Formats: sequence, structure tokens, C-alpha cells
Amino acid sequence: MRKQKWFVLLILLTACSSDADNTPLANSIDDLITDFLTLLPRVLAALVLFVITLYLAGLISRFVRSLMQRRRAEPGVTLLVYHVIRWGLVIAGTAASLRQVDFELTAFLAGLGILGFTVGFALQDISQNVVAGLLLLIQKPFELDDLIEVESFRGHVRSIDLRSTELHTLDGHNVLIPNASVFTTPIINYSRQATWRISLGVGVAYDSDLEQVRRVTLQAISNIPDILNSPPPDLYFHTFNDFSIDFNVRYWIDARQTNPFTATDPAVVAIHRAYTQAGIEIPFPIQTEIQVTKKEG
Repeated sequence: MRKQKWFVLLILLTACSSDADNTPLANSIDDLITDFLTLLPRVLAALVLFVITLYLAGLISRFVRSLMQRRRAEPGVTLLVYHVIRWGLVIAGTAASLRQVDFELTAFLAGLGILGFTVGFALQDISQNVVAGLLLLIQKPFELDDLIEVESFRGHVRSIDLRSTELHTLDGHNVLIPNASVFTTPIINYSRQATWRISLGVGVAYDSDLEQVRRVTLQAISNIPDILNSPPPDLYFHTFNDFSIDFNVRYWIDARQTNPFTATDPAVVAIHRAYTQAGIEIPFPIQTEIQVTKKEG
């Protein structure tokens, strides 16, 4: 009987000891649950604020872009303002959302700066393209739909984003050129100037009357409908070649009405017709074939 009493007392002491040991754990769990329930509304508010920010950023940036397009603002400026407003609102909304949960923005921004420097150094090519894209949108060496030539590619500008510039080439291909390459290489913008000078090289025989050649050539060029009269066409001789006396005839066109890349076609036809009528010869190399036959015996 005495042994049974001691056994019951031992069980009670063990139970009391277990309850005493579990009390801090229970308190910790209770504190975690309390903190979670206290923080949950703020987390939900932060998420809602972030989602609203994304929606408003897209809505406002699209509204500003459409408004600038209706006012016929320059496409490059419109695109730049669109990106600045959109990403500015997203960054501001993200910072406001983080403040809802007492997030330490100062330490986060410091760490983000270090991370950005590291990532930027590792991805310096991409960073160069982004910076070059912003500079292209600010400096505006070309606009959308302009005909340009860069890095041996010639075509109309279809889009300018923060990474690359898209060209629709004259032979029907789409080319994406990194902005860093566009910014650091020479650009020919064919759309900036309406009037173009076309130069066509011609050669006549040595026995030709050069004054007659000058008169007939300029008359043939002046009769082409699409040739501008001001400035007038001109002609200058420049080379005594092996088979001909060479010269260049130069004339001006309006690129808005005449394709500058095919503007030599009517000139070649007109000059050939005029030379045929005037008896002016355009020489060509004559090859003499000499056959040597070995005599047998």
C-alpha cells in the first residue's frame, strides 16, 4: 500500500514538472499567434495597396501616352514619359506597401544598392543597353517610322525600348539592334532631309565631243519629271580611263515623292536614249582572243 502511494506521488510530480517545462513553449506559441493575427491585417493591406499600385500605374501611364499621342507629341518623348510614369508609380507603391508592415526601407535600399552594383557589373552589357535606350529617347536621333541606316542595316524604325531598337528592313526583315550599338555607331537618318542628291557615273568614248556630251546629258536629266530644277543638275569630268573619259552627273530629288534608292533608273534610261539619238558612244572593254596552235612535226 505504501509503495502504491509513492508511485502515485511520483506521477503527480512528473506531471507537474512537465507542465512547468511546457509553459514557456506554450507562451511562445501564443505570442506567435498573437503577433501573426496582429500583423495579418497590415500584410493584407500592403498586398492590396501593391495590387492597386500596379493597376493604377498601368492605367495612368496608358492614359498619358494616349493623351500625348492625341496631341501629336513626338513618339520618342511619349515613350520615355510612359516608362518614367509607369515605373515611378510602381516604385512609389512598392515603398508605400513595405511601410505598411514596418519594413526597414533604409537598410533595404542600402542592400539593394550594393546588389544593384554587383548585378550591374555582372550584367554590364544589359545595363549599357538600358542607359543607351534612355539616351536615345532623350536625344532623339530618329523617330518611329524614320528610315535609318545603322551597322549596315537599313530600314524603318518600328520600336525603341529599353533594350533594343527594332528595324523593318527594306527587304522585309525585322532586325533587333542593341541600343548600345545604335548609340555608339554612326547613324544615317534618311528621313531628316527631304531633298537628296543622286550621283550617277558615266563614261564616253575618247573621240566624243565633251561639250556635246555635257549638253545632251544635262538636257536628258532635266526632262525627267521627278528631277528638281533647283538646285539644277550638274556634270563634271574626272578621269581618263582605259577605255573612256568618265564623268559624274548629279541631280536632286524629293525623297518624299521619289524613292532615292531607285532614282538612278529613269536617269540611266534617259541618258541611254539621248546618247543613241545623238550618236554618242558609251565604250566597253574589247577582249582579243589569241589562239596558238602547235605545229606538229
